[in-house]
Amino acid sequence: QVQLVESGGGLVQAGGSLRLSCEASGRTFSSHAMGWFRQAPGKERERVAAISQSGSRTYYADSVKGRFTISRDNAKNTVYLQMNSLKPEDTAVYYCAAKTGAWNTGPYTYWGQGTQVTVSS
Repeated sequence: QVQLVESGGGLVQAGGSLRLSCEASGRTFSSHAMGWFRQAPGKERERVAAISQSGSRTYYADSVKGRFTISRDNAKNTVYLQMNSLKPEDTAVYYCAAKTGAWNTGPYTYWGQGTQVTVSS
């Protein structure tokens, strides 16, 4: 069982930056690939970034490529999402998620409770 707790959301002006953190419980964090998802009101959930178990491989949705950076610190059981050049359309609830197995395919097993990010224009 893995429990995930996100933090770092908030209100920011367009063009600003935020860093989200997601801390995982347990001793198996390094065996889990991690992802960041977001869901805006009335829209489907979107995967915005993912990172392999070792951190050597990453994925970004086209909508955030070049602006967001995912990273992880396995010693701290934490995954991060650095978000720069934020736009109003980045406004959403952001969730982190964990999975075992293939890092970039298949469903995620564990989910955090989400953190709200609001970007004002």
